[in-house]
Amino acid sequence: MRKAIKLFAAVLIIAAMSALQSCEGCKREMKSIRSDMSGGLERSAILMDYNGNVIKRWDGKFDIRDGGADNQIFFDLNGKRVWVQGGIFLSEEK
Repeated sequence: MRKAIKLFAAVLIIAAMSALQSCEGCKREMKSIRSDMSGGLERSAILMDYNGNVIKRWDGKFDIRDGGADNQIFFDLNGKRVWVQGGIFLSEEK
């Protein structure tokens, strides 16, 4: 009986993992979870003014968080917290 329960649980876990990998929204969510657990993703981030001039560029492994109000973005990189308020913020995963 215990063997049947373990087999059922294993099949259930495999089916759930397959279902999570089948839709794009689930794939994005899984990537977010892996990013949270591993300290971020390798990415480039660029802050531009409203005329398209580059103000600052960051490269490294970090997570980006939305601050909610007033177009606020923040992240930690190399032991420093970076807050961005305003401007145009572009981020690309490597």
